[in-house]
Amino acid sequence: MDRTEQTEQTEQTWTVGDIVVHRVDEIALPPETGAWLLPAATPGVVTGQPWLRPGFATPEGTLRLASHSFAFETGGLKVVVDTGIGNGKTRANPAWDRLDTGYLQRLTAAGFAPETVDLVVLTHLHTDHVGWNTRAAADGTWIPTFPNARYVTSRTEWDHWAGQADTMDENRRQMFRDSVDPIRDAGLVDLADVQGGPTEIAPGLRLLPTPGHTPGQVAVEVHSAGRTAVITGDCVHHPVQLAHPAITSCVDNDPEQAVRTRRDLLAALAGTDTLLLGTHFPPPTAGHVTADGDGYRLVPAS
Repeated sequence: MDRTEQTEQTEQTWTVGDIVVHRVDEIALPPETGAWLLPAATPGVVTGQPWLRPGFATPEGTLRLASHSFAFETGGLKVVVDTGIGNGKTRANPAWDRLDTGYLQRLTAAGFAPETVDLVVLTHLHTDHVGWNTRAAADGTWIPTFPNARYVTSRTEWDHWAGQADTMDENRRQMFRDSVDPIRDAGLVDLADVQGGPTEIAPGLRLLPTPGHTPGQVAVEVHSAGRTAVITGDCVHHPVQLAHPAITSCVDNDPEQAVRTRRDLLAALAGTDTLLLGTHFPPPTAGHVTADGDGYRLVPAS
């Protein structure tokens, strides 16, 4: 049975210098997601951070998480960062299986009709970040959703999964067949070398190496007119990890490296006016990082 949207979706935007960043919603993730994804974020840990409520957690300490993209225009290019889970795709996770959402309609309403998008940035190649790379054609095949775009990910990320091609499980192999291989076969993939540090890939757009969750994961920095925003990818899954940076994800490739990366990023952002945009943060989604005891907290942006 198809899983359809169960919550009302609303557009939210933020201004970064001359750039307007849009959150384009796909779907709110079910309540059990947080306990599975971040098992150390127990209700006791979550309720110990009152600032997480009501947006980021329930009064009982259940984490709220979401799937969405960020879209913006910079240097004359229309850019989409991460493409969510996708519609109609067979997935082992019931929350992701054969979705039927209005994501493309919302993306178009925000001014980013698929055929007008120039650049798709993939922070990493996990199932819930690449799904709308493709859509189903009339004959049932999977074709690029953004036919005129370049799809960019880090070379380290691409090479990591290429090295896993003969050993990955069938669920992941299916994801590559329907959401990654078609864009490769269409010649739309570009690989960025970001191991050495921040890498500019377009005016006002840099990739920041944030390894740990996957070997080649990147965060995305947007900058314009002296203002800056950083899109987390899965370097930070949920704001509870600001308060407790040592909380890791059950799907981190290298948990110790993921913690180091997260600590470094949060320390660099704390006390600055850089806007942090969470790839899985539910509304209010964005804010500024400030020191708070032994950790940090997110002060939501208007």
